[in-house]
Amino acid sequence: MENNTFKVINEEGREIVCDILFTFDSEETNKSYIVYTDNTKDEAGNIQVFASIYDPKQESPKLEPIETEQEWKIIETILNTLQEEIRKKTTNPEGANGQ
Repeated sequence: MENNTFKVINEEGREIVCDILFTFDSEETNKSYIVYTDNTKDEAGNIQVFASIYDPKQESPKLEPIETEQEWKIIETILNTLQEEIRKKTTNPEGANGQ
């Protein structure tokens, strides 16, 4: 994982470059997570975002599936918070401090 990108092999055997959006550690689950995109769009035209569990201490981290509803809720909360912060910045370009 270099330069905020990494490569995966898709179902057709093609190499896909993914952009790392952010990583975080959860004290609640004691796991590390990576949120990323392959820059494809869904049916509604939204860029698809994916999340996995990973071990940042490994030289070549293996992505593991997220299997619990609790973990998905943690990730969803973080994504919603980030989206709201971005929305605030785009609707108030002078800054969120009311200037």
